[in-house]
Amino acid sequence: MPTLMRTIRLRRHADYGLVYGASRKYRSGSLSFFYRERPAEPLGAAAPASPRFGITVPRALGPAVLRNRIKRRVRVAARAALALLPAGVDVVLHPRPVIATMPFAALCGELESVFRTVAQRIAAGAPNVAAPRVPRPGKRAGGSR
Repeated sequence: MPTLMRTIRLRRHADYGLVYGASRKYRSGSLSFFYRERPAEPLGAAAPASPRFGITVPRALGPAVLRNRIKRRVRVAARAALALLPAGVDVVLHPRPVIATMPFAALCGELESVFRTVAQRIAAGAPNVAAPRVPRPGKRAGGSR
């Protein structure tokens, strides 16, 4: 039987890939985020799927202790604000280093703002299409040599 945390968190690499592939990057004050609406459940489903979130913290943000602190803080704040998201939405959060030291109330407010933005964009039917990759000027195609 799945626990509550398993139903509200993105856990598989493939789920993250689906969100990245179907979305574009959005930014707020202290984090970046991607979101995706999941396809409708089969007709026999009892209730719509709950919203889910995932957190990615790259090694560039610091040592493991700091990265884990950031993940714990974001996880707790996201659970508190999860009710603002509509059912069937996946959100991936990319925190910045400032989240490790910002007041927890400010972090909760930031995540509430992000989740409200996602809910408003979905309600308005705003397109959420990944922007095509365009090479930067002055760079050769195919990488550096």
